[in-house]
Amino acid sequence: MPTPGPADPPHPDAVLRPAGGPAVLKILIAGGFGVGKTTAVGAVSEITPIATEEYLTQASAPTDSLAGVEAKITTTVAFDFGRITFDVPVPMELMLFGTPGQDRFMDLWDDLARGAVGAVVLADTRRLDSSFDAVTFCERTRLPFVVAVNEFDGAHRYPVAEIREALGLTPQLPVVTCDARQAASVARVLIRLVDHALSQTPSTATLLDA
Repeated sequence: MPTPGPADPPHPDAVLRPAGGPAVLKILIAGGFGVGKTTAVGAVSEITPIATEEYLTQASAPTDSLAGVEAKITTTVAFDFGRITFDVPVPMELMLFGTPGQDRFMDLWDDLARGAVGAVVLADTRRLDSSFDAVTFCERTRLPFVVAVNEFDGAHRYPVAEIREALGLTPQLPVVTCDARQAASVARVLIRLVDHALSQTPSTATLLDA
């Protein structure tokens, strides 16, 4: 049997809930280096998040540019993991997988995306180009996604239309703002993603409503 790719529909086990239990959905938290993926997972997770953070070293300086994120001292080298449950719009349990941001770790993205129903692509307006790869990945693999602009302190606030144009996004693709440090803000983005993902996959929505 061929191995399903990220573009394939999520396995039924990922969306069918046990009798009386919540739907279990896998969500990818993607984006460039330093855009706030680890922060977002940690802020919203109701369990102690799993993080694979390592300290940045001089050896990584040629590949891990700190331009715009000079205070950053650690980086994700595998993935982050967290979990959050919701009662509405339906009972569901979201398994959150945060991707590493550097190009050299992008081979992991295909594996992390396998079985996911959608992705949140975090963006930083100070370094918007750092999220191009995440947008391209979601488009290439046909993974439903929303773009969430992480509003860092001191960063310029751009109109959503300008961000959409800069990233080359279609008018139908949701672009929202958030504060990755605030659980409620991240939760709103996740709900928006689930709504968008289910609108792209009617059969999955039917399963959740069953």
